[in-house]
Amino acid sequence: MSRSAARSIAEYLRQLREVLAGEDPALIQDALYDAEEYLRAEIAAHPGKSEADVLEVIASTYGAPDEVAAAYRDTEAKVKAALQPPQPRVSSPPNAMRTFFGVFVDARAYLSLFYMLLALLTGILYFVFVVLGLSLSAGLAFLIIGVPFFLAFIAISRAISLGEGRLLEAVSGERMPRRPPHPGPPAGWWPRIGAMLSDARTWTTLAYLVVMLPLGVAYFCIAVTGISLGVSCTIAPIVDALQRLGLVRADVSVYGASMPYWLTSPIGGVLLFIFGIVVLTTLMHVARGIGRMHARLAKALLAKPA
Repeated sequence: MSRSAARSIAEYLRQLREVLAGEDPALIQDALYDAEEYLRAEIAAHPGKSEADVLEVIASTYGAPDEVAAAYRDTEAKVKAALQPPQPRVSSPPNAMRTFFGVFVDARAYLSLFYMLLALLTGILYFVFVVLGLSLSAGLAFLIIGVPFFLAFIAISRAISLGEGRLLEAVSGERMPRRPPHPGPPAGWWPRIGAMLSDARTWTTLAYLVVMLPLGVAYFCIAVTGISLGVSCTIAPIVDALQRLGLVRADVSVYGASMPYWLTSPIGGVLLFIFGIVVLTTLMHVARGIGRMHARLAKALLAKPA
């Protein structure tokens, strides 16, 4: 369907959004940011021309909305294929056992487990940053310095959210925004403050940074509990066997308590070893699932709706 040439930046962006309808919200946000940034820079570089005249020239260089959307789709497909982790070769049909233990060859499972351990630290830092930023912004609101301080606080929070999004994209493979929402045409202090206060992304971004603290605590506890339980149950029978052979001297215990007699028997040791492996494998599946779930939550709060 042919479209009339855009006569303003707002019309160009509206047409681009319509052409990209149905695509990933993060992709749409990046495309709109790049387009608006380029268009406003070109118009600023030609102060003697009207907005419609500059857009007419841009259509032959930057491209019409249809062409820009096609270029973004093509680039997105290539980047997604390049970032896709290599799949292990399977010579026989998959079965339940291979599916369950195959998580150990999935790089994203290890990345998700690392993210769960890191989330406690980042959650604390994010929470402290938001609480201090909002408190100081409210306290300095009646001073001249309060306005630029609030703008800087929001700008830093958006930069943090972009960095968090890139980390989650590497962990889970979920497409995250690589550009912030465009601030629009240059404006004074108060119009910018009003735009930030009325933008839902401002508050959802701050909400995400705050909620990272309880989520980080939960993720860290799950990861540490699973690792310690799985490793101790897996190692304990091996250490006990080595001690019986006189190769090591150790007090084999689980969480500081001496192991019951039936666990020190050969059958009990084998069962304990199997239990430890199952716990570690289950933890890897849980970590991978948490990574995907958390990435979707972050996308819902950090990416601008399409």
